Amino acid sequence: MKNRREFLKTAGLSAAALGLGLPTLSFAAKKPEDIFKISLAEWSLQRILFAGRMDHLDFAKLAKNNGIDAVEYVNQFFMDKATDKAYLNEMKTRADGEGVTSVLIMVDKEGMLGAATSKGRKETVENHKKWVEAAALLGCHSIRVNSYHAVGWTEDPDKRQEAIDICSSTLRRICEFADEFDLNVLVENHGGLSSNGKWLAELIEQTGHKRAGTLPDFGNFRMHTEGDRILSYDSYRGVDELMPYAKGVSLKPMVWDDRGNESRLDYERMMKIVLSGGFNGYVGIEHGEPNREWQGIEDIRINLEQIRKTLTNQG
Repeated sequence: MKNRREFLKTAGLSAAALGLGLPTLSFAAKKPEDIFKISLAEWSLQRILFAGRMDHLDFAKLAKNNGIDAVEYVNQFFMDKATDKAYLNEMKTRADGEGVTSVLIMVDKEGMLGAATSKGRKETVENHKKWVEAAALLGCHSIRVNSYHAVGWTEDPDKRQEAIDICSSTLRRICEFADEFDLNVLVENHGGLSSNGKWLAELIEQTGHKRAGTLPDFGNFRMHTEGDRILSYDSYRGVDELMPYAKGVSLKPMVWDDRGNESRLDYERMMKIVLSGGFNGYVGIEHGEPNREWQGIEDIRINLEQIRKTLTNQG
């Protein structure tokens, strides 16, 4: 696994990391769709799924109908089906029938990597195993997990390291199991310390397993709230720090700076950061505006297709 210094050296990202400009990219002789692929995260449709206005089994078909041929599942929408092979095979049959690729499963509510007790951490490992097996059956390349921990939010560097120590040990055990299925275990920046890019990168480094990676989410760099004060981490810097370990990214159209301010995503700036290390995987749309979910998804898909053409023309 490359460390940060090696990555900057080989990817030519030093200037971007220091805020001196964007890296120069060349996509000569490449088709737009070869630069990166587009997928749809099921969480984009959470409201209509939770309301029963959409069936999880229809996800792949509806994604294809809306111009997207790869999907990222969320376990919350088939929580009791992880070991139901008939149901999983139906999911696979439907996706395959539509020509839709199953990319990953986002796993929630299965315990904390950094649970307070060894028993709790063992349960977390066991709970995730069934989702590894489900992802393998579906043909996914990864599951996504969360690095929640009992240490909680803290500015204390010793406590932050304690959280890394605990979470990395649990993550490594899940990775060891997933390796048997040729699957990756990706950690998303998902609030708290995980939304600090440097902390999450250090967690993956300390885990020290080839299956451990990241799923950088452009809009999830809000770390903590203290009264009216929002503690956030610059999204562009955070994604830059996490890309050496990334096997996918999640696109939200709003990003953060270091001062608790939110602004619209600069597609070209962010995608140049994403692509500079040689990444050409899936960019997962994770955005669902109330009452116009599919329209919002379509807007982002069009933007992503346009930036692919722009970057190809620049090459």
